[in-house]
Amino acid sequence: MSDSTENTLRRGGTIGHLLARAFQRRGDAEMLVGDGERLSYTQMADRTARMVTVLQSLGLVPGSSLALLSRNRIDVLSASYAAYIAGLRLTPLSALTSEDDLAFMLADAEIDALLVDDKLFAERGRAMRERVPTLKHLLSLGPLEGAFDVMAAAAVAAPAPLDVRARPQDIAVIGYTGGTTGRPKGVVHTHATLLASVTMMAAEWEWPDDLRMLAATPVSHAAGVMALPVALRGGSFHMLGGFDADALLGYVERERISATFLVPVMIYRLIEAARTKPRDLSSLKTIFYGAAPMLPSRLAEGLDTFGPVFMQLYGQSEAPTCIAWLGKQQHDLRHPERLASCGVPFADIEVALLDEQLQPVPSAEVGEICVRGPHVMAGYWKRPEETDAALAGGWLHTGDMGRFDADGYLYIVDRKKDMIISGGLNVFPRELEDVIAAMPGVAQVAVVGLPDESWGEAVTALVVPKPGVALDAQALIAAVRERKGAMQAPKLVRFVESLPMTPLGKLDKKTLRLQMKAAT
Repeated sequence: MSDSTENTLRRGGTIGHLLARAFQRRGDAEMLVGDGERLSYTQMADRTARMVTVLQSLGLVPGSSLALLSRNRIDVLSASYAAYIAGLRLTPLSALTSEDDLAFMLADAEIDALLVDDKLFAERGRAMRERVPTLKHLLSLGPLEGAFDVMAAAAVAAPAPLDVRARPQDIAVIGYTGGTTGRPKGVVHTHATLLASVTMMAAEWEWPDDLRMLAATPVSHAAGVMALPVALRGGSFHMLGGFDADALLGYVERERISATFLVPVMIYRLIEAARTKPRDLSSLKTIFYGAAPMLPSRLAEGLDTFGPVFMQLYGQSEAPTCIAWLGKQQHDLRHPERLASCGVPFADIEVALLDEQLQPVPSAEVGEICVRGPHVMAGYWKRPEETDAALAGGWLHTGDMGRFDADGYLYIVDRKKDMIISGGLNVFPRELEDVIAAMPGVAQVAVVGLPDESWGEAVTALVVPKPGVALDAQALIAAVRERKGAMQAPKLVRFVESLPMTPLGKLDKKTLRLQMKAAT
């Protein structure tokens, strides 16, 4: 068999095919809920088909690019789905991104059309039109001076046939993440890599049978991708405009939500809200969480409050949400050490812990978590050197340091770039953070290395006490010394009111280190 025949035989579908077939199969079942609307699969198919007509009328053809800047709303998804089917490449944008970075992303990704929320991002949209001369179209999800209203156009447009124009090797999404040069870098996923991720999610995640999924995090990031396996499984996808712990719990109770995705800092707030005002949350069968490590002590509080509903996801933009997972059954307080694990790798991927020479590290030792699989990114957009470095040796280098235990569970020790070298010893902050977080009265903790003439870097702990609690710095240092040894014990503990977080709810250690250095 020739290589060309082999390639043709193994070529699969696209995200556009997934959606078109879900519309066809699920019919009148409820698909999307948000903005006061409830749409069936058939109704969403019609809305998507009209959006295809509108986008094509603007001269957008397969390979053209569409960027989205909006709060969570149904028509962001109808535009996204239309783009997948029409063969456009998407670039979702975060509402919290600076104007300078937005302008950079639009120019860097060679965006043809920017679609903005007419109520929240009118000024930002007009600013981008002025700042990015290569931008051909400013589109809006409602009336906006100087922009083309796609909603008004779609209302009178004839629905286009949902003929999928994309091919598996075509770019589906360029999503931006932090760059080593100070500028964001675009992570490229083809329809093939994204579909591989979605099918892994649909196959291995612990979905409730009666699937009503609630998104309170931005659909411009992981939550938007999660709508796709929900559609594949025939569930309904609900969206909130933002996160409020009490409002989320009220919505779960009212709509009988069975699953949601949250980042750890949201779960911490949810625990407090649930304890303050009890509700009937019996419908909630699964809380997916990820994007940042969850403190084992707070996870134990969550299990005590909500029961065995937690499933942890480990992934990154370059290998979306599918590197390893820790199931609900493994969230077992009788084995508290396992709460610090991110679980076991997915079935369709290979995970290795490699050293600097790309060789496997000895059993139980720490190495960089490296991944192979069909969902790994195609590369970084227009960044060949960074792509080569990230994919060196035929592996995706995650930048996370990890170890496997004797049972094959993976533990993330820390980010490679966050490792502290103190007195010649490699110190992994997360291990120390877990020790301190387990101490009574600790709400949050971050450990960083600060420049020090004697040690090279001095291990420094920033601790947020729980309200009304007075903590003893020496007791925290002694706890780390006992568990991890004197060389890893913090040289300094500072009590702070809060820690800086990224827009996605991750601890922002880069900002934290800058703040600490400025204060010294």
